[in-house]
Amino acid sequence: MSVTLLAAMDDPKLFAPWFARNPQSWSAWRAFIAALFGYAMTDDELATYRACCGHNGGPPLEAQSEAWLVCGRRAGKSFVLALIAVYLGCFREYRQFLAPGERGVILIIATDRRQARTIFRYARALLTEVDMLKRMVEAERSEEIDLSNRITIEIGTASFKAVRGRTLVAMLGDEVAFWPAEDSASPDYEVIDAVRPGMATIPNAVMLMASSPYARKGALWDAYKRYYGKPDAPALVWQAATRTMNPSVRQSVIDEAMERDPAAASAEYGAIFRTDVESFVSREAVEACTTPGLYERPRASAHRYFGFVDPSGGSADSFTLAIGHAEGKVGILDAVRERKPPFVPSEVVAEFAALLKSYGITKVVGDRYAGEWPREAFRGHGITYEASAAPKSDLYKDLLPKLNSGEVDLLDLPRLTTQLVGLERRTSRGGRDSIDHGPGGHDDLANAVAGCLVGLVGARPNTISCTPLRI
Repeated sequence: MSVTLLAAMDDPKLFAPWFARNPQSWSAWRAFIAALFGYAMTDDELATYRACCGHNGGPPLEAQSEAWLVCGRRAGKSFVLALIAVYLGCFREYRQFLAPGERGVILIIATDRRQARTIFRYARALLTEVDMLKRMVEAERSEEIDLSNRITIEIGTASFKAVRGRTLVAMLGDEVAFWPAEDSASPDYEVIDAVRPGMATIPNAVMLMASSPYARKGALWDAYKRYYGKPDAPALVWQAATRTMNPSVRQSVIDEAMERDPAAASAEYGAIFRTDVESFVSREAVEACTTPGLYERPRASAHRYFGFVDPSGGSADSFTLAIGHAEGKVGILDAVRERKPPFVPSEVVAEFAALLKSYGITKVVGDRYAGEWPREAFRGHGITYEASAAPKSDLYKDLLPKLNSGEVDLLDLPRLTTQLVGLERRTSRGGRDSIDHGPGGHDDLANAVAGCLVGLVGARPNTISCTPLRI
């Protein structure tokens, strides 16, 4: 009979040393592990299972192939993911499902490299500090551990491009609600869709997604909405506050966070999805305003053009420029430029100034950035720089009705679409709305385009916003 993970956690020769200090603090995690693997439960574990799964049904009678953990911060998710990865890699047999020479992969996906390294250190310690398991380690690299049973425990990041091409026996996703949206406006869905084919040939493959919650959108919210509170659902959804899973976190820390920002603290520590954050604009609205296959429009002498820049110092954010013109009530986007860091700001200013002049623009509006530097830099190339009177959030608010009514014509730029769809509307404690990119996202292109298209209202003929360049 194979060793259960709960038995391995109690075995002094396996994982017991990590749980011996305060075994009671791990009681809720034991209940989750029992539910995930279909183990028998004690009465206390069954009560925890029912409370965290939102129903009064009986416990799962078999192992789950898909589970979603919605837990507060510092609940212990990263360590438990590493523990489950090591257990699956060492105590489950997959060779009968692998072709000759093929390796099965247990892929742990984290939000970024730093988080990935944290999980990897846990997994490495669980393997190398247990004599029985240490003998299974064939090779160890910076983000991979090869085991002698043709299983590799591998750390990855949330990119739907990078997860392809593997035979996956398990995929464990950490902080899925905060995966960065660089390649896609919905990276969680994209990664999950890219992973599923890699698990198709492994009958007992497992997908476990864990995160503290955020807004009511994305794959985590979708799974919660469909499966939570339903004992017969095809996926296990477990929702628990920080102290339910980790009682060692001091209540005073949570109380202080609640005083500062109740909405954020309820999500961070209470595992409650936020109601003060919502999507800004739908993908359908943005795509309806996009001309497919058109990436730039040439200058036409009949039009007056307006430019907006979002400057950057070259170390963190992109330096972006958008140029457009108005035709009746419709704002037309003509050209967009983005320079990602690292770059030399003076060189980007020179490049952007040349493009502005090619459209007959001698005056550009831009984000309020770094005091006088943008003014002086553009002035040196014959371009007047004027700081925008409206903050970024107001530009987005003014752009929204134009998007929804089709009063803008966008270029077919996937990164622009991603950034616009990734914008979020947040309501502060005082009731004031703000619009900005979500966690891990960017909006440099979106900011420049919003400034350009909204600014066109004041840039039509008989204004001085964008005086044509005399050639």
